Amino acid sequence: MAQTILVVDDEKKLRDMLRVYLEQEGYQVVEAGNGREALYVARYEKPDLIILDLMMPEMSGHEFMRVFTKEADTPVIMLTAKVEDQDKIVGLGLGADDYVTKPFNVQELIARVRTVLRRMQKAAAQPDLLRAFDIVLDRAGRTLKVGDHYVDLTPSEFEILAILMAAPGRVFSRLDLLDRMSGDAYEGYERTVDVHVRNLRSKIEPDPKNPRYVETVYGVGYRLAQREANSRQ
Repeated sequence: MAQTILVVDDEKKLRDMLRVYLEQEGYQVVEAGNGREALYVARYEKPDLIILDLMMPEMSGHEFMRVFTKEADTPVIMLTAKVEDQDKIVGLGLGADDYVTKPFNVQELIARVRTVLRRMQKAAAQPDLLRAFDIVLDRAGRTLKVGDHYVDLTPSEFEILAILMAAPGRVFSRLDLLDRMSGDAYEGYERTVDVHVRNLRSKIEPDPKNPRYVETVYGVGYRLAQREANSRQ
């Protein structure tokens, strides 16, 4: 069965163009012209991935994500005409998995669609239970428990933590993490990992400014601290 992509953009010409290219790749495409319409379509169609413009009338992409990411963990690729890092950081913080800045190369966007979907399929095919410190990560149930509390993570935050917890003490570069998350590492986008890690720490660390679990190896990348870490269960 074909995977469904929801394209959300207020420019009909852009939606039409993406529909043609995505359908040529074998995807089923549904559309929305603003965030409010996208909420309705996403709830009804339950897409496998959303391509989301940030700057739209009625309800912006940011507002859409604030609502929808509480309901589902559907991966999101942002489209943004802005070049400011803050715009991208806000979107990633709200749960987006990747971003493409307008104007963009359609083939690059399609490559990102493929790799994000492949990463989600790989995660679903590996229902492992991982434990370290007082953290329990359930890949099958897509849940994370820290101590006595369940913690909500975005798909990218969840995947980064799963990668690190599967190999305590091993150092992963930003490009390593991107490659394992998506199947392809894009130079120039590895700094998005820093944003995901910062958001992840804010949710799981007792003191995010002095992380106990996810350590930075300066000049290299990140690792899960080995002290007290249990092996894979």
